[in-house]
Amino acid sequence: MPDTTSGIVAARLNGDVLKTNFADLHAPLGEHEATVAADRCYFCYDAPCVTACPTSIDIPLFIRQIATGTSEAAAKTIFDQNILGGMCARVCPTETLCEQACVRETAEGKPVEIGRLQRHATDTVMAKQAHPYQRAASTGKRIAVVGAGPAGLAAGHRLAMLGSDVTIFDARTKAGGLNEFGIASYKSTNDFAAREVDWLLGIGGITIEAGKALGADLSLDDLSAQYDAVFLGVGLGGVNSLSVDGENESGVSDAVDFIADLRQTSDLASLPVGRDVVVIGGGMTAVDAAVQSKLLGARNVTIAYRRGRDCMSASPYEQDLAASKGVQLMFNVQPSAIHQGEIELAYTDGSGETVRIPADQVFKAIGQTLVTDAGLKLDGRKIAVDAHGRTSRAGVWAGGDCASGGDDLTVTAVAEGRDAAMDIHASLMGGK
Repeated sequence: MPDTTSGIVAARLNGDVLKTNFADLHAPLGEHEATVAADRCYFCYDAPCVTACPTSIDIPLFIRQIATGTSEAAAKTIFDQNILGGMCARVCPTETLCEQACVRETAEGKPVEIGRLQRHATDTVMAKQAHPYQRAASTGKRIAVVGAGPAGLAAGHRLAMLGSDVTIFDARTKAGGLNEFGIASYKSTNDFAAREVDWLLGIGGITIEAGKALGADLSLDDLSAQYDAVFLGVGLGGVNSLSVDGENESGVSDAVDFIADLRQTSDLASLPVGRDVVVIGGGMTAVDAAVQSKLLGARNVTIAYRRGRDCMSASPYEQDLAASKGVQLMFNVQPSAIHQGEIELAYTDGSGETVRIPADQVFKAIGQTLVTDAGLKLDGRKIAVDAHGRTSRAGVWAGGDCASGGDDLTVTAVAEGRDAAMDIHASLMGGK
């Protein structure tokens, strides 16, 4: 139940306002708009945008295909490298990846709209519902994938396409992982994440078993005994602690849970939000929680980050988005105590000074941790993997946020799942 005594209540805004607030952040391009946008591309031979893309999509080729009126061919070019290209077009920080590397950005300060063009192409094909790939002849191999997020889905699809039978296990009751539960609602509207999963499963050969978590319901020993190979894409389910007095008070919760609740609700007006919200952290989760708090009707929303602006993992674009929605950003501060209706922040410059600001709701967004390492060797706080995604245990691969080496991005998880799948297939087929 909402804690009405602290000011955390539902329905601060009416349904019409909420619908407007949570509309698609970037409207899709129409046919003419897509053609005009595609015509700005120089179609570089040694394109820096391709190098900047973690999935190495041939960006000049797919944009040329859009420019020549063959958007379905463009989508195939994208999906060959990134089967979750539809979601990545919506959530990728293109402003720090492909679009930042664009020659137009370097020359004019205005890149080709690669992300929106990618969405145009992938949406065109997905709207037809028919899956663009067919399975190869059966390999007779059975693969277990643990985690139905971007890495697991990408690995499962590639393995199924190559002819293996895949079972994807997931701890939640619904597939999609971060795409379904962990991103802002205005970035993925109209239940797109679930529709993308259904579309991906059109390849055939993939079974999803929900409500089964590694450690609690599944053991690596059993999976290794029952399947020819195992891929772990379990993400990071644990949340780091603030370790300050008052952390367990009413009104203090994890930002990831707030975002998940928001993503799954059918009635935004049912979600309680405070008058004065403070989000602790400096990444994408912090920005998503802060912006959505504001969109739900919070009066004052503050992001408190322990370092300077240039150290935030949230991109400058995301920082500007937060500011444009009325979110205040405080730098070089960290919580020292949480009181009833207030949070005490200490400056991190060593001065010992503190400041108190109103806070009837506090969200923690200071990073996540592994729920279980399944007895595998770790690299820091993640599962250690080599360049092919192989773990310390023979027959077990890992990728995505749970594995070492990559940044915590959807597009990187897709690349790691895809590449591990290729290595699994090669290993099982004797290097063919």
